[in-house]
This record gives sequence, structure tokens and C-alpha cells, in this order.
Amino acid sequence: MSGSRPEVIAGSRPEVIAGSRPEVIAGSRPEVIAVIGPTATGKTALGIAIAQAVGGEVVNADSMQLYEGMDIGTAKASAAERDGVPHHLLDVWPLGKTAAVAGYQVLARERIADIRSRGAVPVFVGGSGLYLRAALDPLEFPGESPEVRARLEADLAGIGAPALHERLRAVDPDSAAGILPSNGRRIVRALEVLEVTGEPYRATLPSYESLYDVAYVGLDRADLDDRVDQRVHAMMASGFVEEVRGLLPKGLREAPTAAKALGYAQLLAVLDDAGELVGDLEAAVEHTIARTRRFVRRQRSWFRRDPRIVWLDAASPELVERALAEARAT
Repeated sequence: MSGSRPEVIAGSRPEVIAGSRPEVIAGSRPEVIAVIGPTATGKTALGIAIAQAVGGEVVNADSMQLYEGMDIGTAKASAAERDGVPHHLLDVWPLGKTAAVAGYQVLARERIADIRSRGAVPVFVGGSGLYLRAALDPLEFPGESPEVRARLEADLAGIGAPALHERLRAVDPDSAAGILPSNGRRIVRALEVLEVTGEPYRATLPSYESLYDVAYVGLDRADLDDRVDQRVHAMMASGFVEEVRGLLPKGLREAPTAAKALGYAQLLAVLDDAGELVGDLEAAVEHTIARTRRFVRRQRSWFRRDPRIVWLDAASPELVERALAEARAT
């Protein structure tokens, strides 16, 4: 990616990168604004700038920033960086909670109603695509059972994702064909739905229709590989190892979702339970960079399918002005 032009997202036109305004974004000020895109593009700063300009409040749409104490490794905005803008859905989940998109959906829609009731604009900021769609689109999550899921997660921990994938393939081959054998969370979810509802898991999403009038502002940039490298090294310099050490007594290593977060998983692999370094820290850093770059590609693949997103070059010196225009704020 480094040194190349950001890919134009399917459904957009090349001139969108230059800041033009397609018909889908025309009209009066939206009910909700969403600032989205791959990690390390600068979404946090832009979301805060937009919120300040429109009298808005930021709603977190990063699945890992929901967890308490996971600050440096998730690039969570500090109090100073928030610059007086109210932020919602940060630090709302304990480390031991399993990620639950349906739970986030409830919380996010409650925040939307509350913020709008006070005449402010919810500004969603983050790169967790499914969480954003759960908050803003008519997604439903059938077949929820904490008891069944807990049992399946115990099976996952005991026998591993590939073996559980074989179990899924035996009872629901169509769903298994669409899920990687390494994706334990989706395998568990597919088995949960099948057991609770008796129906196969449908790994599909509805068409791109929002429950609200939403202005979608997407960020990408040509130097993202380099920025990922710089971000990870900056996190290390800011005390990332110390943060992970401090979370060990709080149960980070045993956490079903938080322990798998980018950076955290790699540092946990080189720290013992007392927080002593027992592995190659430099290799863990390079592994984090490589995994984050792959994650960026997956984010692009997810977001490029959404025709509602207006894409802007995050490196443009006129980014804030163009984003405000696209968000119908000026």
C-alpha cells in the first residue's frame, strides 16, 4: 500500500476522493454522522473536529475501545485529545466480557436517542464495520443464548477453532464453508444459532439501508502502511508494555475477547503472568505491525462494499472542510 493511491471503494466514483458531493449525501443536516475507515487514518481527530463544528457528541464504534483500561493499544482518545467534546461508549465493558454486537447495538441506539433528544448530533467514530451497521442499520441478531454460547466458548478453548469448525461442518456445511477454520468467534456464533433456533446460520447482511438519515464520511490514505508502523512504535514508546502488565491482574490473559486484540495478544505472548519479559519483544512489535496491516486490508474489503460512504483522502490539508461539506454541516 505504501506509496500507492488509496483504492477507490466500490460504488463510489474516483472524484469522491477529491471531495465532491454525490447525490446520496445531498440535503439538510443529517440525524447521524459516521466517520469510518481503516485504522490509523485519523478518524479520531476528524470526528472530534466535526463534533465541535456541528454541536455533536462522539459515539465510539471501535469494538476494543469498549473495554476498560485498554487505552494505548486501542489508540483511545485521552481527555485532553477529546477537547471538551462528550464521548460515549468508551470503557463500558469489563475485560472479561465476551464481545457482543447485539449488546453494543442496544447501547448505541440508546445513545443516539439521548444525544438527539438534547439537540446534538451523534458522531460515530471507528473502524468496526459490523458494530457500525448494528447501530445504524436494521440488523437483527436471532438465536442469542448466553448459556449455550458459554458452553461453546468453553469447547473452543478446550479443543480449538479447527476442531470446532469440523463440528460445524458436520451439522451445517453451508455455513462452515463461509467461515475460516481459524475464526473461533464466528464458528461459535454459527453453532449457537443452529442450536437455539434449529435454523442454519446465515452469514449475510441486509441491504445497505439505514434506520436514520446518516452522512457516511470514509477516510483512507496512501501512506497507511507507514502510519501503522509509526503508530505501533509510538504505542510502545508511550508505555504499551506497562499497560498490558497492569491489566494482567485484572484478568486480561483470560479474557475471551480482549486478550485477542491486536497488540495485546502479541505482548501477552512474550510476557509471563508476573509481567516479566520472557520472549522477543522486537518480534512481537513486528508481528503486531504485520497483523495490523492485514487488518487494514480486511477493513477496506468490508467498507468498500458500502455504496453510502463518501471517501476522502485523509492526507488532504483541506480534510476538515471537505468532511464538513460532505456531512452537510456547512
